[in-house]
Amino acid sequence: MNKEPQSQSRTANANANANATATATAATSTVPPQRSGGFWLRLISLTRKEFRQLWRDASNLMIGIGLPIALILIFGYALTFDVRNARVAVVLEDSSPVAQNLVSSLELSDYFVPVKVTSMHEATEMMKNHESDAILRIPSDFARRLSVGDAEVQALLLGSDPTRASAVRSYLEGAIAIWGQKQASRSHSSASQGSVVIVDRMWFNAANNSTWYLVPGLISLIMTLVGTFLTALVMAREWERGTIEALFVTPVRPVEILIAKIIPYFFIGLLGLVMCVATARLLFDVPIYGSMGVLVLASMLYMFVSLGIGLLISAMTKNQFLASQVALLASFLPAMMLSGFIFDLRNVPTAVYVIGQLVPATYFLELVKSLFLAGNYWPLIMKNCGVLAVYAVVLLGLARFVTRKKLD
Repeated sequence: MNKEPQSQSRTANANANANATATATAATSTVPPQRSGGFWLRLISLTRKEFRQLWRDASNLMIGIGLPIALILIFGYALTFDVRNARVAVVLEDSSPVAQNLVSSLELSDYFVPVKVTSMHEATEMMKNHESDAILRIPSDFARRLSVGDAEVQALLLGSDPTRASAVRSYLEGAIAIWGQKQASRSHSSASQGSVVIVDRMWFNAANNSTWYLVPGLISLIMTLVGTFLTALVMAREWERGTIEALFVTPVRPVEILIAKIIPYFFIGLLGLVMCVATARLLFDVPIYGSMGVLVLASMLYMFVSLGIGLLISAMTKNQFLASQVALLASFLPAMMLSGFIFDLRNVPTAVYVIGQLVPATYFLELVKSLFLAGNYWPLIMKNCGVLAVYAVVLLGLARFVTRKKLD
C-alpha cells in the first residue's frame, strides 16, 4: 500500500526535473550568440571615454604635451655651448694702421663684438660688471715689434665660466693667427714677421677649474628646490586634504598662515646655503672673495622669491601632482637651463634671452658667482639685490592675494 505513493512521488520529481532542464535549455537557446564585433565596440567606447578624461584633466595634458614641447624648445634653441658675439673690450694703445686693422678683422668675425675703450681701468670695470668676456690689450709698440717678428698682445679672460673663457681664448688665438698670416702675405715678408704671441691670463678663476663655477651655482638650485618645489608640494597637499580650509574656520588670518608656512622652509633654505658654502670651502677649495654678509642677504632675498613662487603655485593649483609639474616647469627647469648655470645666455636667440632675464635665478646666480670669484662689486650687487627684492614683494603679495579665507 505504501510503495505505490512512493513510486508516484519519484515519478513526479523526475518529471519536474526534466521540465526544469527543458526550460533551462530553451532559455539558453533563446539568448543571442555574442557577436564578434562586440569586443571592438566596447574597446572603442572605453577608448573614447579615456580620451575625454585625458582632455578634461589639464595636468595630464601638461605632462603629455606641455613638458615635451618645453624640453624640445629648451634643448633645441636655448641649450648651446657655442660662443657667439663674445664682447671683447679692446684697449688700443697703438694707433697705427696695423693695430687698427687687427681690431677691424675682429669686428668682421661672428664670434666677437669688439668694444673700444680708452683705458685699462674702463675695461676692468666692464669685466667686473660682466659686460665683457675678455680684454684685449694692444701695446703701444705693437706695430714696431710686429715688423721684427716678436709682437705680443695681452688677453685677460673672464674665468667665472671656464668653458666660455677657454672657447674665447681659442677663438682669439685663431683669429689673430689668421690675421698675422694675411699681413705676412700682403707685405711679402716671412710668416714669422706676421706672427703675434698672445699672453693670456684668467681672471676670477686662476686655476681654470670648472668646480669653482659649478659649486656656487648649486646654491641657486638648492634654494629653488627647497623654496619653490618643496613648498608647493607641501602646501598643495594641505589644500588637497582640506587642512587649510580647517584653519580658515578659526580666527587665524591668511597672512598668519602664510608666515607660519614660510618660516620653516626659509630656515631649511638657509641651512642648504650653509652646507653649500661649507662644502665649497672645505671640500673643493673654492675661494670666497666677497662679503659673507652680502651673500647671506642676497640668499635671504632669493629665498623669499622662491617661497613666494611656491606659495603662489600651491594656492592656484591645490593639487599635489599638478603643483609638482608646474613647479618643475616654472621654477626648477628655468633655474637650471635659463639662468646661465649651464651655458651663457648671450649665445641664445633673443626670445630665449628675454625669457632668461625674467627668471629670478638669473640675477641670484650672477650675484653668487661674482661674490665667490670676483668680490664685492657694488654696482652689480645693488642692481641684482634690487631686482630680487622687487620679485620677492610682488610674488609674496600675489600669494597673499590668491590665498583667500573662504571655502570653495
